[in-house]
Amino acid sequence: MGKGEKRITMLRMLALLTALSFYPLPFTPAPFPSTRAARNDAAAISTATREGRLAVFDDAWSRINERYYDHSFHGLDWDAQRANFRSLAAEAGSSEELYAVLRRMIAALNDPHTHVFAPEEKFDWWRPRFVSTGLGIAEVDGLPTVVQVERDSVPQRAGIRVGDVIESVNEEDALSLVKNRLAGLSVPAPASASSRFRAFAKLLDGPAETSVDVSWKSKEGKQKSARLKRHWEQREFGVRARREQGEYAVIEIDAFTKPIATAFARDLKEQLNGARGVILDLRGNGGGDAEAMTDIASSFLEPGLDLGQFTDRFGISFTIATHSRSLFSPELIAQTKLPLVVLTSERTSSAAEIFVEALKVSRRATILGTETCGCVLAVRARHLLPDGGLLDVSELDYETAAGHRLEGHGIKPDEIVTVERSDLYSGRDGALERATGKLARLRMAHH
Repeated sequence: MGKGEKRITMLRMLALLTALSFYPLPFTPAPFPSTRAARNDAAAISTATREGRLAVFDDAWSRINERYYDHSFHGLDWDAQRANFRSLAAEAGSSEELYAVLRRMIAALNDPHTHVFAPEEKFDWWRPRFVSTGLGIAEVDGLPTVVQVERDSVPQRAGIRVGDVIESVNEEDALSLVKNRLAGLSVPAPASASSRFRAFAKLLDGPAETSVDVSWKSKEGKQKSARLKRHWEQREFGVRARREQGEYAVIEIDAFTKPIATAFARDLKEQLNGARGVILDLRGNGGGDAEAMTDIASSFLEPGLDLGQFTDRFGISFTIATHSRSLFSPELIAQTKLPLVVLTSERTSSAAEIFVEALKVSRRATILGTETCGCVLAVRARHLLPDGGLLDVSELDYETAAGHRLEGHGIKPDEIVTVERSDLYSGRDGALERATGKLARLRMAHH
């Protein structure tokens, strides 16, 4: 290993991308301290005063200034950001307004790993809690489109269906709102796929317990509208397996966590018993624990495969690699040589992208779907702000074993399968159909 490089075997790579909200989880070389313990150890400053608000603002700005992985801030004048937003923070009428100012300042970095959380948000990366309207929004045919509706929710009762087009938000043109959000980024046009995804996904964002007026166009072309309330939701991660056409094991992994990796290893033989191929669905996987990710990757890749390295702004780096023995149990990792197809989307993020890239480069799997997020940065530790809020700062950049950056680029699948509006309305999964067809052709070719 070169100067300044060391190998760390116990790593934490965390990334979260829920269906309705997008906050990739930071990577750290040690487990996070609990949010509650961090807050109990600090005497919180009140943001009810001008001095308190400035203390929080200055602490957040300084932490990013000192620790951000890119000392050039992607070409953004970080000193100018302080000058532009400090007075707004000082005059904020509430904690909510203060954190809105901080988010506006940070948003110009166009880095979803760097994020700030107000004290009342109590965000736990292992059990994510987020504000939702009950809808998931994504870009389809260039338009903000409903791609998920919560069961028994207000939007469902109002008649919103998957495939409908959002036309206005609080009487403002929805597409114009997305374009304005993209125009405010520091990254030059055209915006990256991940930037566009986030701009569409966050179209209905706002504080909890507030309302938003939404109008949409139905499948029949009818104009409809409703008032939706933003509310807190919590999500649990899991792994689900089923058979497609009776022959192919479809395994959907929400994230890479220790419980998921343990369940995956325990049930792998049963899941693959009699299967003629495997489809890994990572379209909603925002990453996870590096130990869990490498455990699962080691079921498909040879031991000792270099999965790349993370490097901070000072040149210190460390690597991750596949292994033959699980980090969670004394048993050897079971491997499979079955044909493999991996499904990806713009929501495939962080550690999941490292996993996908390794499978693609090693030619172990065919990648189907759309380009991944391109969100592969890392955070060493969560920073406690003076009022009890939390700040995540991207302190580490990632490169593959071949020296390629994924941040801002993502991974292009071997075969592009885009989401069609007609598929949303009919409930058809084009990528899954293409995957089973691919495995069927591989099977026939080997006979």
